Amino acid sequence: MVIRVRDLVVGFGDHIVLDHLSVDVRRGEILGFVGGSGGGKSVLLRTIIGLLPKRHGSIEVLGTNMDRASDEERRAIERRWGILFQQGALFSSLTALQNVQFPMREYLKLSERLLKEVAIAKLRMVGLTPNDGDKYPSELSGGMTKRVALARALALDPEIVFLDEPTSGLDPIAAGDFDALIRTLQQTLGLTVFMVTHDLESLQTVCDRIAALADGKVVAAGSLATMLASEHEWVKAYFRGKRASRLASRLAHSD
Repeated sequence: MVIRVRDLVVGFGDHIVLDHLSVDVRRGEILGFVGGSGGGKSVLLRTIIGLLPKRHGSIEVLGTNMDRASDEERRAIERRWGILFQQGALFSSLTALQNVQFPMREYLKLSERLLKEVAIAKLRMVGLTPNDGDKYPSELSGGMTKRVALARALALDPEIVFLDEPTSGLDPIAAGDFDALIRTLQQTLGLTVFMVTHDLESLQTVCDRIAALADGKVVAAGSLATMLASEHEWVKAYFRGKRASRLASRLAHSD
């Protein structure tokens, strides 16, 4: 397993968000992590990458127990993952190209010429041009912002990519294009992808497996067919509700 989470407890004050949660992410898969609004999806992602503290449990990434890792070992693991935060989280005072260069400047010793060449290559990888690299975040559309953020996540050639609601705020066409891009990059680069999402289309078209979060725990994990067959009340409501009926029908006709 690339990521192994066991018995994880995370809370804020008296409110427990993740209640003895366990989940695995397999090498080379796209795992879609789904749950209700405010249910703890992004909290789990941020806890795995070390932005939020946990109260109990263990997190293992790439064979390393993150609790036992030295600062040097943790830094080495962090170089092997990339993160696309919700809404992109680009630095507003930097151009798109400079945003992509940011992690390279932190971790790599490259000349300015190489920094520019590698950053342009990353932008091209996500379907953008060198001219796009000169734009500031305020000049980018929502879809372009997500692509620049993805290029930044790929800057250090990571093995794992964390995506937090990557299609949130995008229109259906842009979301579909972004889903296709994620799948293409995952297959081309051999990435392992942990994707927090609420997008049913993404879950169907992109994800190899799905993990469903409810009541602070993973209550179902497996293929989309497994989700559709689940009798858990939240999973039933989400995957077999009115908005999911077209998805379920399409899956049935594809069998």
